[in-house]
Amino acid sequence: MRRRTASVYSITFMAVMAALVYVVTLFRFPLLGSKVHFANAICLLSGLLLGPVQGGVAAGLGSALYDALAGGYDLVNVLITFVSKFLMAWVCGRIVRSAERLSLRRLLVAAAAGSLTYVAAYMLKTFVFQRFVYGYPLDATWATMVSKLIPSLINAAVSLVAAPVFYHGLLPALRKSGVLEKMNPGAL
Repeated sequence: MRRRTASVYSITFMAVMAALVYVVTLFRFPLLGSKVHFANAICLLSGLLLGPVQGGVAAGLGSALYDALAGGYDLVNVLITFVSKFLMAWVCGRIVRSAERLSLRRLLVAAAAGSLTYVAAYMLKTFVFQRFVYGYPLDATWATMVSKLIPSLINAAVSLVAAPVFYHGLLPALRKSGVLEKMNPGAL
């Protein structure tokens, strides 16, 4: 019976995190000719709180739903978004869960690795689409990649700062309420 209760809490919290990713993606702020948002920070937070698989599903699902319902993207782009955001949270969650004791340094390394994983996946998607789907010459492909790399790195830096702040803000409340132990007994 305990196992079943833990599953209900985990699934519910995954759904809450996916919904939070979706909603936060709606709000973007202009910065240096680009738009910054906190959705990637919430994707990282999903990995930090839920672990690699559940956090990855929450991050991927929330982002994919945004692309499908509010972003106007086709099925291929929605699936690519799911995979890239899943990987982002998976890497972050994997690094955090591999630690015997969670330190601020480990938290920052996990957030940085997750953010850079997403940037790499996004750059790979950009290269493949520009070069092979649209058939642009290599120099145009590289120019497009550079123009997308700068905002991606800005978002990665924002996420790197915001995710640990959000984590430390939520963790005491989740511990005090007992939700954290019901989701992952003995974790964090």
